[in-house]
Amino acid sequence: MSVYTQLTDDQFATFCQRFGVSFARAIPITQGIKNSNWFIQTTDDVDGAHSYVFTLFEERPPEDIEKMAVILNQLDGKLPVAAPLSLVDSAEKGYVIRYDNKAITLVPCLAGSHPQQTTQAMCHEIGAALAMLHETLQALQPSEQYGVPLYPWSDVRDRESQFMPSDEAKLMSDIWQSYTNLPLATLPKGLCHLDMFADNTLWNLQKGEERLTGLLDFTEVSVEHYVMDIAITINDFCTTWGDAEQGESVNFDRSKMAAFLQGYESKRPLGEDEKRALPVMLAKAAVIFWLLRLNVIHYNRTEGRTGDNIMVKNPDLMKRLAAYHWSHVERAQNTVFVLIANHIDNKTEKPLIGVFSNITQAEQARDSLSNSSDFVIKEYTLDQLA
Repeated sequence: MSVYTQLTDDQFATFCQRFGVSFARAIPITQGIKNSNWFIQTTDDVDGAHSYVFTLFEERPPEDIEKMAVILNQLDGKLPVAAPLSLVDSAEKGYVIRYDNKAITLVPCLAGSHPQQTTQAMCHEIGAALAMLHETLQALQPSEQYGVPLYPWSDVRDRESQFMPSDEAKLMSDIWQSYTNLPLATLPKGLCHLDMFADNTLWNLQKGEERLTGLLDFTEVSVEHYVMDIAITINDFCTTWGDAEQGESVNFDRSKMAAFLQGYESKRPLGEDEKRALPVMLAKAAVIFWLLRLNVIHYNRTEGRTGDNIMVKNPDLMKRLAAYHWSHVERAQNTVFVLIANHIDNKTEKPLIGVFSNITQAEQARDSLSNSSDFVIKEYTLDQLA
């Protein structure tokens, strides 16, 4: 994640000592957009290895980071997370150094690497991991005492929409209104990660093995609808993002989404209201990260942040993903999706298996059947002759 605050080696050494770690070298981590991060090499590390990640949280207050440490300890042993080290020079148990009204933590490095591309198997595994996270954190009650407040994205929407082309502002407004019209009170809520992108995960990918080895960045854990957390994770894990050099593109893979949902429901089955809400949540989640990236640009500009260590992600990619999901929502409003057996013999009647209000539920039903390739989904527009 980008480096905004500069520290000297003497400062690193002093801070690390408070966690009982002998400092040798700090290496900036430039991926990401919110906090200042470094790998820490200790005097015991050899051959350029590093044992810890040192994070200076640029926006979240220290009290929020202390809550994050409790959350990570709750997950430790059930999911591959890096729990913050305890301070060794404090009379009371603590995990956070306060520096210039900001929080500092030191956590062990986890094995593995960030994936360049995801597979269906990885999507299935991260789905199961997210469900386990949701289930495990239900033990922390009342959950509002552990989660940080949700960011006021409506304020960012109101500010940014003034400067958007009219078609972009309408897209954002339509999606937001559709989200507001959901039966939100019936959707289960709890502590959610809300930033489970592939670059916040680590994997062992050697020799064809695809094993999850690390879940990272718990700074955004808040009380939110579980289906929103699902949508955020799906949007990154199930999308192939083109790079700037080759022409940035957005390619959403619905077969990966089906694998993710199968993995998630192996640990926590979704309710019918959650399934119906998911298409709109996918669009709303893309809007949130569209606004997040616009907000980072605004924040960097107002704070005068510049330099090679500052990375800004393209907000247009999330806008295009939002438009893709919204097109499916609009189509589904006047469409039913019919699952039928695909017999080779045209003379054989093709039996009706089910009728669904959206493509996601139809795909899930098809993929749950044995020999799913023997079944097809047909779309029919309402109030028209077939």
